[in-house]
Amino acid sequence: MKIQGLQKMTLLDFPGRVACTVFLGGCDFRCPFCHNGELLDGSAPAVMDDAELLKFLKGRQGLLDGVAITGGEPLLRKDLPELLRAIRELGFGVKVDTNGNHPDALAALLQEGLVDYVAMDLKNSPEKYALTVGLDNLDLAPIRRSVKLLMDSSIPYEFRTTVVDELHKAADFEAMGRWIAGAKAYFLQPFTDRDSVPFAGLHAPTRENLEKYASMARVYVPYTSIRGL
Repeated sequence: MKIQGLQKMTLLDFPGRVACTVFLGGCDFRCPFCHNGELLDGSAPAVMDDAELLKFLKGRQGLLDGVAITGGEPLLRKDLPELLRAIRELGFGVKVDTNGNHPDALAALLQEGLVDYVAMDLKNSPEKYALTVGLDNLDLAPIRRSVKLLMDSSIPYEFRTTVVDELHKAADFEAMGRWIAGAKAYFLQPFTDRDSVPFAGLHAPTRENLEKYASMARVYVPYTSIRGL
C-alpha cells in the first residue's frame, strides 16, 4: 500500500493515546475547505509503503500506543483491513477518520474489531451537504447509515464539523444536532486557511458564532465541544 504521509507523533489526533498519524491519498469528496487538498486525487507521491510503515512501528513499540489513519478517505482503500490487522498485531490501537460515505467498509471494520476509535466528519445540514462536499448531487443514504452504525456501536467515536463562515449558519447546527441526537461526542473545529486548501476566500466563523453553534448542538449532544481555539 502506498502511504502519502506520516506524522511521527501526535497527542491530538487519537484521544487518550500517544500516536502517529498515517495519511492515505484519494477521496470521493471535493470539500472546498479541505486541509489536505493535495491528497484528494490520490496523485501525491508516496513517502513509504506499508512494509516501511510497519518497520517504523516496530521501532516505536513502547513509545507509541496508537495509529491514526486519515486521508483523503481511508475507506476507499480495499487493502485497509489487511494493514489494520498488521498494525494491531504489533499491539497498537487504531483510529480511523472517515467522511462516512462508505458504510459497508466501515461496518466490516467494526464487525472484525479492527478499530478502537472512529472520527466521522459531519459536513453540514442535509440540504446543504452536496454543496459542502463540492458535488452537484449526493445520495445521503450512505452518510445516514454510517451515522447509525457508529451510534449503535460500542466503540468510542466522535462526529466533527469543520465550520466555515461561508458554508455554515446557525440553522445548520440545529439540524445537525437533531440528526445525531444522543451521540457520544461532537466537535466543532474552525476552518484554518492553508496553502493546500483548494479554494481561496473562505473564512473561519467568529468565536461568538462558534460558541453559539456549539450551544445549539449541545441541546441534542450534551458532549459538544469546540476544538482548535
